Amino acid sequence: MSPTRLSLSTVVLDAHDAHELAAFYRRLLGYEVRREEPGWVLIGPPPGTEGMSLAFETEPEYVPPVWPTRRPGDQQMMLHLDIEVDDLAALETETARAVAEGARLAEYQPQDDVRVLFDPSGHPFCLWVDASQ
Repeated sequence: MSPTRLSLSTVVLDAHDAHELAAFYRRLLGYEVRREEPGWVLIGPPPGTEGMSLAFETEPEYVPPVWPTRRPGDQQMMLHLDIEVDDLAALETETARAVAEGARLAEYQPQDDVRVLFDPSGHPFCLWVDASQ
């Protein structure tokens, strides 16, 4: 018997409003809605392009993470999304665009080739440049 093939297809993010957060990432990434239900949305890249799908689920008790963690007991970041951009000029342009779409720039920025932002639900995400190239 051959082993079953597993394939990571989607990352699901909880939010107070799944539809609002899905709309933010749809605009930011140029994704399109694949499925939509009350309290749940799946988005993904347009046909013929690469990228992982994202899903959003409404969670009435959602508590945004704190990054960087400042106090014991704060809801810590469990994961974050890394979104690669082409170069440092694009990093600044895309950071400004993300903020215009509803993101918030984090006060602490750990590196010159990374911008840490928070989406409208408070999830941290990074825009970054591959400095090894």
